[in-house]
Amino acid sequence: MSKPVLVVGAGPVGLTMAAELARYRVPVRLIETLPARTDQSRALAVWSRTLELLDAAGCADAFVATGLHASTLGIHSGRQRLARVTFKGIASSFRYLLIIAQSETERLLEEHFLTLGGTIERTTELTGFVDTGEGVTCTLTHAGGESEHVDAGWLIGCDGAHSFVRRRLGLGFEGDTLPTGFIIADTRVAGLALPPDELAIFWHHDGAVMFFPISPGRYRIIADIGAAPPPAMDLGVVQAIVDRRGPGGVSLSDPLWLSHFGVNERKVRTYRAGRVFLAGDAAHIHSPAGGQGMNTGMQDAFNLAWKLALVVRGEARPDLLDSYSAERSTVAQQVLNDSGRITRVVLLKNRLARLVRCLVVRGLFRIPMVPRAIANRLAGTRVGYAHSPLNAGCATGLRGPRPGQRFWADHPLGRGDAPRFTLAATDTPDVRVIIARHAALLNPAPCPPPDKNGIWLVRPDGYVAAAARSADWLVIDAALARIAASPPVPERI
Repeated sequence: MSKPVLVVGAGPVGLTMAAELARYRVPVRLIETLPARTDQSRALAVWSRTLELLDAAGCADAFVATGLHASTLGIHSGRQRLARVTFKGIASSFRYLLIIAQSETERLLEEHFLTLGGTIERTTELTGFVDTGEGVTCTLTHAGGESEHVDAGWLIGCDGAHSFVRRRLGLGFEGDTLPTGFIIADTRVAGLALPPDELAIFWHHDGAVMFFPISPGRYRIIADIGAAPPPAMDLGVVQAIVDRRGPGGVSLSDPLWLSHFGVNERKVRTYRAGRVFLAGDAAHIHSPAGGQGMNTGMQDAFNLAWKLALVVRGEARPDLLDSYSAERSTVAQQVLNDSGRITRVVLLKNRLARLVRCLVVRGLFRIPMVPRAIANRLAGTRVGYAHSPLNAGCATGLRGPRPGQRFWADHPLGRGDAPRFTLAATDTPDVRVIIARHAALLNPAPCPPPDKNGIWLVRPDGYVAAAARSADWLVIDAALARIAASPPVPERI
């Protein structure tokens, strides 16, 4: 039996990581210091790309049935709508933003993990670890104070912005803190003349106020408040801001959560140190603008889990794991850049800058491709790994995605208990030769290619690892050989 992978933190990222490893039949232990999952709404947004990956994991249906399907984002100034972004043009089978409380996300992921035979070891804290090169010797402290020593094969820190794993590794969390704070309220809203599935941003010279529907009649409200938090945080403070910055006639009641927060924009340079990895907020934090944080972290987990599973199962070389940091660090930097830009545009205070902002937004968003491009960027369907060390070949002259790009939206990712690559190619004897030669890595049947003149090697997470013209099987063979743990079965190609 392999040494277990120890996952630290049972938030959405840690639960996703542990569930994917369990799905791939990798021994895993999931520990959490808290006695129970959160009962707060916290992160609300689950975007299309995350839903696609949850669908491949076999649990998207429960999410889709539980959450609210938001279809549009409106940008307003007072009672005037400046622009509208519809999510119906997202290039995915999930053409909406799923609004679901983090408490529900954790519940659904926990139930999924339990069906895979997993357990969450709560009130258990990681208090020390040493990477021996052959494994990670970890010290756990349980609720009663007793210690346990665990000989783990790998350690994954999904333990949040104040990550013990990151601090113990001595990795810098580089970045800045924005000079302004925000208030947040989950409350009942009456008098808001908007479709119930629309997100809305209202700009005002004092700042912005944003409404995000959670359930019928209930919204999350976020507004910037400057550098100093309010002396007393109550619903009256939020109501006064809504009265001043919103469309008018809106009344708030029955708050479930009132708080204020600051925004940090920070990231580690590398997500891996030997046999120890970081994922989610332990590796990157940024503005909540665009609802990217939890999605980026969960996609970290999906990215690492299939690679680690192949290595633990002895089916791939250990250096496959080097691609995790290379790929996900680049994505996090792009998210930091995008969310930072959105936040700074929303927080403009200069009168001339605000006037220009309104004119530019009103003009640009009338061009159909602009709101469509923004919707797909937010949805994560344009996330890619253009510079991944796993990429090989090219799709020049072919109708289809390039190496590092996501394969088509409806690609039937495998739901099996082993992470497998898929060949997208016309079924020919050559295809069968390659499948037999790399049986440990490939699904036993190909899927239809986007262009009959090409071959695509699709990773377990749905991104293209290699592309070539139909006769150029050496490209595909070499790409698989670089990953395989042992030489492929000798066979003439």
